[in-house]
Amino acid sequence: MELSINQFQSYLVNAWGKAGFSSFTDVQARAIPTMLQRKDMMVESPPGTGKTLAYLLPIFEGLKEEVKSPQGVIVAPTRELVMQIHEEAQKFLKDSPFSSASFIGGADLKRQLEKLKKHPQIIIGTPHRLVELIEMRKLKMHEVKTIVLDEADQLLSSGATKEIDRVIQSTLKDRQLVAFSATLPQLTMEQLGKRMNNPEKITINASLDRKEKIQYRYIVSERRDKLDNLRKLLHTEPDMKAIAFINDSFHLEALAEKMKYKKIQAGVLYSQSTQAEREATIKKFRLGKYQLLLATDVAARGLDIEAITHVVHLDLPQEVEQFVHRSGRTGRMGAKGTVVSIVTPGEEKTLLHYSKRLSLEMEKVELYRGQLTDNAPKRTEKRQVTKPTNRPKKKVNDKNRK
Repeated sequence: MELSINQFQSYLVNAWGKAGFSSFTDVQARAIPTMLQRKDMMVESPPGTGKTLAYLLPIFEGLKEEVKSPQGVIVAPTRELVMQIHEEAQKFLKDSPFSSASFIGGADLKRQLEKLKKHPQIIIGTPHRLVELIEMRKLKMHEVKTIVLDEADQLLSSGATKEIDRVIQSTLKDRQLVAFSATLPQLTMEQLGKRMNNPEKITINASLDRKEKIQYRYIVSERRDKLDNLRKLLHTEPDMKAIAFINDSFHLEALAEKMKYKKIQAGVLYSQSTQAEREATIKKFRLGKYQLLLATDVAARGLDIEAITHVVHLDLPQEVEQFVHRSGRTGRMGAKGTVVSIVTPGEEKTLLHYSKRLSLEMEKVELYRGQLTDNAPKRTEKRQVTKPTNRPKKKVNDKNRK
């Protein structure tokens, strides 16, 4: 039987209609029935394919009004992602008797304890803060039926495994454990397998439609010219809203200053930012005060900002999985987008290897007269002409010949 939104409770049907959705995405159509059967599950699906609702809808469907304790827990690696999930949950729980609450590190603990007094059925938080509340015996986990690990690969590679295990162990054995991520490397799946009970693996490949809506292009540049090429790229389209990734957060502020010197306002996102700083930066970007965001992988993981037109790999990521996560910041939920990699001649080979692994068409382009083009006229090198000299030829001493 084909999955239909009409199978869900009326408040979810109404919220689905208000959100303007017409049909389930591939990941939702495959993951929701498995979750409703209460099976453990690992889900690998590209960014921007609707993973959040793929786990929220079945959790909401199974909520019991008479239970006043938390019934579902979602664990996410970053504060930003926690807040985005919470925002989505609030939209769908608006006309229901249920509620959700977010718990993040760095926020005032007393205020977060006040949230628990309102008996939210859905708990969304970062690992350390959730464990903190569990250890204080303020977060009761005995009624939790489902635990979701969102961006599971990052959660398990970030050194938070002890906290995740503490969250899992605080629930009863019949709980359901599911993991969602854009990429699930073999090591991550092995780690998840040790914590799950006969999990089902679901893999969603990037659809042909999605691949057609995202352009993948690259520019070969000397390392010293990368920033100037980024500046020129930003001038190719007046309404461009771009996020550029670099590998080392140490250089972020310096890059932003250089862009400011070149009359380009850029916001900076890095993991050490406070929640207030992150929110202010993202707000300015959304309002158009920043045309560019400079970010590292950790800072932008799970970031969901509407209308990002371009993702720029200013530094090529070291792993293909990072390339997938970064590139997924554009072209979300059917929108068009462009991914531009600015690579050195040495990095070009690695980039083409990534494109082959991901079955992507990668177009080599140049910046010519303010536009990206694949047919810029070839530069001709001027040949240096050696002028004849009028110096007299050196006489050879006959004695030296002997």
